[in-house]
Amino acid sequence: MHDDPADEPTPGGLDQARRGALAERSVDRDRTLESLHELESALGAAAPGREAVWQRDVSDAIEVLDAAMAEEEQNANQPTSLLSDIARTQPRLRNRVRGVRVQYAQLRQRTAAIRAEVAAIEDADLDAADLRQRASDVIRALHLLRGRESDLIYEAYYDAFDRDVEEELRLGGPGGSADARP
Repeated sequence: MHDDPADEPTPGGLDQARRGALAERSVDRDRTLESLHELESALGAAAPGREAVWQRDVSDAIEVLDAAMAEEEQNANQPTSLLSDIARTQPRLRNRVRGVRVQYAQLRQRTAAIRAEVAAIEDADLDAADLRQRASDVIRALHLLRGRESDLIYEAYYDAFDRDVEEELRLGGPGGSADARP
């Protein structure tokens, strides 16, 4: 029994704690996506003749991405996160949750390694094409992992509530008005 009626799930829907976890996940993902775009922009800038500026811009963008990924990872590992909730309440999905977390940790390590390498490059040793390729590999892997995580969360939500997460949030929960749509 819940003490707060807001903690009760709506018929067929999410309780307030899960809605909060979903909202936090959305903020984390948006922040990480924005930092990914900044890195892609920095990587796409011209490097010849301006190696020091290019290196600094890429280094700054990787630092921002690394910080965003660290915060997203930390929040996803909290006991109140959606991934933790899925692992706790849906035993058949626990290994997939663990896989997402392991892959995310590996991507963080790869990002940190590229970040350290960029910081240590001397102007004469800068191979922008190689760095672009390796950073792009991490970016692609992160995009794929984000999709895998989204699939996992939506699959778990459908299994538990037989409803679409985004539709429920747009409508303000089951029984919400269509006027709540953006």
